[in-house]
Amino acid sequence: MQHAPGFLKIVNEAKARIRETDIAGYQKMLNSERKPLLVDVREDLEFAAGHAQGAVHISKGVIERDIETKVPDKHMPLVLYCGGGFRSALAADALRQMGYTDAISLDGGWRAWQEAKLPTES
Repeated sequence: MQHAPGFLKIVNEAKARIRETDIAGYQKMLNSERKPLLVDVREDLEFAAGHAQGAVHISKGVIERDIETKVPDKHMPLVLYCGGGFRSALAADALRQMGYTDAISLDGGWRAWQEAKLPTES
């Protein structure tokens, strides 16, 4: 997908402020003491069409409004994903600004998840 320059600019700025991980890094995190919560930040229709098994859905459009109710622990490790890792970077940056200390964007997002043939559900 060809993204607009203005969008890419704010994504790159967000990526400079947040942590990212790839699929291998996410899988390694699953073996840690505090397993991360996987959060799908895509739109409702995208989530309904298929998502990572066990993912919680909080779309980017409402994450700032709903996150504190759904995840009150601001130190909970969160791995956010979208289609390719751009919207999740923006969402991770917003959560960082809200005081969430361990919000991580999944580089490659849903596409990387599918390419790795990880479990999905719909």
